[in-house]
Amino acid sequence: MRLVSREETPVLFLRTVDDVATFAPLWERLEGLVGLRGRRFYGAFFELRNEYWVCVEATPDLDATALGLEVGDLPGGQYLRTRLRGEPPLVYERIGPAFHVMETEATSDPTRPGIEFYRARDVIDCLMPLARS
Repeated sequence: MRLVSREETPVLFLRTVDDVATFAPLWERLEGLVGLRGRRFYGAFFELRNEYWVCVEATPDLDATALGLEVGDLPGGQYLRTRLRGEPPLVYERIGPAFHVMETEATSDPTRPGIEFYRARDVIDCLMPLARS
C-alpha cells in the first residue's frame, strides 16, 4: 500500500447501482463506444449513494452528448493505493477484498468515491480516498 495524491480527473461515464451484475455489462458498452486504444478507464463507487460509475477519462475527441454519456469529475486528494496485477477476469475478483484490507489500515472519506484505475489489461490501482485530517 502506498499514499498517493491525485488531481481531479474529468470523466465521461455511465451510472448504475453498485452491483457487479449490473455494472459489469456497462464496461463492454463503454469500451465499444469509445474504443480501447489510448484511453484511461476508471471505475468509481460511491458508498453513500450505492452508485457505480463506469468511466473513461475525458479527451477533446470524445463528445459526451453524441455518445450518450454523462460528464463528471473524479475528485482529487489523498488516496491509499494498492496495485493489483493478474490476468482478467480473476484479477477483478481481488478488487473488493483489496478495498476491505485498506479500510483496516486507514479511515476512508465516505464523501469521495473509491476508484479503480485500469492502468493496463492486467494492472489495476485500487484507490481508497483518505479522510481529511
